[in-house]
Amino acid sequence: MKNTGHSPMVSLFLASYEDFKVRLRKRLGSEDLANDVLHETYLRVDRMDVPANLQQPNAYLYRMALNIAADRRQADARLLTGSEVQELLQSTDDAQDPSRVVGGQKEIQSLVKALYELPARRRKILIAARLEEAPHLEISQRFGISTRMVEKEIKAALGHCAKRLERKVIQRFGPGAGKPS
Repeated sequence: MKNTGHSPMVSLFLASYEDFKVRLRKRLGSEDLANDVLHETYLRVDRMDVPANLQQPNAYLYRMALNIAADRRQADARLLTGSEVQELLQSTDDAQDPSRVVGGQKEIQSLVKALYELPARRRKILIAARLEEAPHLEISQRFGISTRMVEKEIKAALGHCAKRLERKVIQRFGPGAGKPS
């Protein structure tokens, strides 16, 4: 193999990329998630020092990718879905009593106000993720940040909006699902 300027771990990761992609897609059940996880894994591998006495580097890299996927699912599980945000923004039931309509309108106004209290980038990331339903990898490329930073921005934005609306963010998947966070 000719010298590409990559560390041995990066070279091994790149050589095993397609195998990892197939295995992760099967394990995670999502090609988008597998791609995002592989992208984040590459970024980490590119920055890391090679552990001393590493016996099975391929297994180590695959385990790293699975850990990133678990972290991502845990973070995503705490977030509202696009349809949940849209439900807050839309009131389609005209048969509601006037007090519920007024309450819903006030809640929408509070949500809009909370969104505009966010820094512009954070607000745009939240809208891209939850309303446009853009994959985290696409958002990270659009804003020139890591997918992990996208997750942190979304989590912070949703936490801010939930606080302003006096709501608890409920984790939907993973350990602690259904519990307020």
